[in-house]
Amino acid sequence: MVVASGELLFVKSVKDGIPNRDPLAESDARRIFDEADGRISLSDVSIKRDVRDYVLDRFPEGGADKRHFVFVREERDEKGNLLSRAGLAQEIRDKVGAAKENLREVLPRAAFDVRVFGTVFSVPKEPFHFTGPVQFGWAHSLHPVESRYVQGTVVMPSGDEKGQGTIWSTYIVPFAVFAMPGLINHALAEKTGMADDDVELLLEALWKGTQHRQARGRGIQQPLFLLHVEYHDPFFRIGYLEEGIRLLPGADAWRQDVKPSQVSEIQLDVTKLGQMLASAKDKISRCRLWVNPELRLVGELPAEPGKAW
Repeated sequence: MVVASGELLFVKSVKDGIPNRDPLAESDARRIFDEADGRISLSDVSIKRDVRDYVLDRFPEGGADKRHFVFVREERDEKGNLLSRAGLAQEIRDKVGAAKENLREVLPRAAFDVRVFGTVFSVPKEPFHFTGPVQFGWAHSLHPVESRYVQGTVVMPSGDEKGQGTIWSTYIVPFAVFAMPGLINHALAEKTGMADDDVELLLEALWKGTQHRQARGRGIQQPLFLLHVEYHDPFFRIGYLEEGIRLLPGADAWRQDVKPSQVSEIQLDVTKLGQMLASAKDKISRCRLWVNPELRLVGELPAEPGKAW
């Protein structure tokens, strides 16, 4: 069955790192808002990378049904050169045994990320594009964040004639909480062939992929809250679900010398979000919720517990 139109709201935390750095700001945190606001942000590309890496590692050969390949990935040939779009697509086509089929038909059928996020295949002689039925907004911190500049050394020198280890420096964020909205479009899902099992894998990959993708500079990340709302009407949505949540303590506490530094020191107020969902109850066909047991909620949500993975 083709998936229902819906919305997502995902909240996660990070300790001692920056999940998505800004190369134009010396790899410091990305700042879309002005200095007085103080919030930092993560791009939708970063979130999609978490999902893709999880699916790629869970289904390295596309799964038993050959439907869970990942198209947008880093892969090299025997000479160590990165494969192009055409090379990556051809490899998937070969693995599913569809040498005579058009890539426009093969990729959405075989690649999870093409069905879910779409793709632009700008290759001569066979160009096409699919707009992804799943679109994420940027994830913004729910509070002001001050990053820290730290330095250290490693025992290995950078060259044979160096007399000491290499000095490293980086920016880190001691603790931050981010909220990311998302949309699922029924009409676009029909065009890419996205199905209900793709939605379930997407939700799983958001939650478990946040924990799975590791790199020292990204810090230690934890999923905290995931809401999935499905609608009867494919052309309806509440919109801006992230505006219905509020982190406690508020902004002033994050500007003090002693700031919250762990999940046990915060609460997520979902009172307004509950009101938003209740006002649209006749439009909602299903509402599911996953909550990290360490996170305390303030308020009630008309949602059923999501199935554990």
